[in-house]
Amino acid sequence: MEKDFSPKITNVRVRSVLVPLSESHKTANGVITESPLVLTDIETDTGVIGSSLIFTYTPAALLPTAKLIQNIAPLIIGNPIAPLEIEQKLTGKFRLLGTQGLTGMAIAAIDMALWDALARAQNTSLVRLLGGTEKPIKAYGGIGFDGPLGSAKAAEMWQKRGFQGVKAKIGYPTVNEDVDVVRAIRSAVNEDTAVMVDYNQCLSPSEALERIHILNHEGLTWIEEPTLAHDFHGQALVTQQSHTPIQCGENLWGALEINHAIRAGASNLIMPDVMKVGGVTGWMRSAALAQAHNIRVSSHLWPEISAQLLCCTPTAHWLEYIDWWNPILASPLEIENGKTKVPPPGRVCAGVADEALAEPARQRDAVHQLHRIPGDAVLNPPIDDPDDPGILEPGEGLDL
Repeated sequence: MEKDFSPKITNVRVRSVLVPLSESHKTANGVITESPLVLTDIETDTGVIGSSLIFTYTPAALLPTAKLIQNIAPLIIGNPIAPLEIEQKLTGKFRLLGTQGLTGMAIAAIDMALWDALARAQNTSLVRLLGGTEKPIKAYGGIGFDGPLGSAKAAEMWQKRGFQGVKAKIGYPTVNEDVDVVRAIRSAVNEDTAVMVDYNQCLSPSEALERIHILNHEGLTWIEEPTLAHDFHGQALVTQQSHTPIQCGENLWGALEINHAIRAGASNLIMPDVMKVGGVTGWMRSAALAQAHNIRVSSHLWPEISAQLLCCTPTAHWLEYIDWWNPILASPLEIENGKTKVPPPGRVCAGVADEALAEPARQRDAVHQLHRIPGDAVLNPPIDDPDDPGILEPGEGLDL
C-alpha cells in the first residue's frame, strides 16, 4: 500500500480581534467603526500552518463564530489537508442545520485556512496551486455615505493613489441627492475613471426602477444591490429594465445561491464574497458557474485572497480594495498603477503579523471574553476580571 505523506491536521487555533478603522465607513444602513475578525490557524504534523481571516460584521457575532469554529475542530483533526474532502464532510454534517450564516462563515474560515496550508506545504501561491498564474487585476476604492463633498474628496484621494475606479454608497432620501453625489464624484476624477454605486439593498423593486431610470443617464459602470439580495424575482425585474448593469452576489451563501441568482437573471454581474460563498472551494465553483453563463466576476472585501482567486477566474472584472485589516496583516495587498500586485510563488499573502496584535502574555487557544482597547487591535485575553470596563457589553457593536 502506498504511504500517505500528506500533512495531517493536529490542531485548530482560533482567536478573535477588534481592529478599529482609521476612518468610519458609512452606508445607507449604518456606520462601521471597527472590524471584528476571527483568525483561524490550522496546524499540521509537518509544522505547516494555514491561516484565514473572517469578518463577522458585528462584535455580537464575534465570539459565537470563534467558538463555533472551535467546536467544529474535532471533526477535522487527524484528517489530511484536503479542502474539497473536508468541505464535503462539513457540509454533510451540517445539512440539517444549514450552511448559511455563522455555520457557513465557520466552514469558510476552515476552508480558506486549509487551502493556505496546502499552498504553504507545496511552497507555492494559491494562484499556482489552483492552476493559474499571477496577473494584475484592476481595483477600485470604496466611498462611504458621505454626501457630495465628502464623496468627491474621497474619490479624488483614490485617484491620486492610482485607482482606476471608485464605488460610492448611495440611497439618500431622494434620487436627486443620489445624482448629486455621482456628479460630484465625476467632477473630482478623470473622465476614464469607472464610477459604481451601491444601494446596500435599501430600495423596493419599484423604488429601484424609479431611481435607476434617472441614474441610467449618469454613465455608471454598475448599480449594486438596489433591492433585497435574496429577492431574485424583484432583482430580475430591475435588471431587465435597467440600461445600467446591475451587480449583486456579496450576500449570497454558497455556489447554490449564486446559481439560483444566475438562473433567475437577478443581475448582469456577480460579486461573490469569499467568506459567504464558502471560501476558496465555494469561490471556484461560483466562478465556474459565472464562466458558463459569460458573467463577469468581481470581489467583495478580502482583497488579499480575492486578488489570487480573481487570477484564476476566467471572467474576472474588478477587485474591491479595502485597507481595514492592514494593521494586523504581515503582507497587505499592494496596488501598483491601479491594479493588484499578486505575490510570486512561495509567498502566500494571507498572513497575520502576530506582533501587531499586541497579544497578552497569558493568551490561550480557547476563546474567551473579548477585550477592546480603543485604538489598538487586541486579541481575546482571559476573563479573570469580568468587571474590567474593557469588556464588551451585551449588544455593543456595529451600527448596521
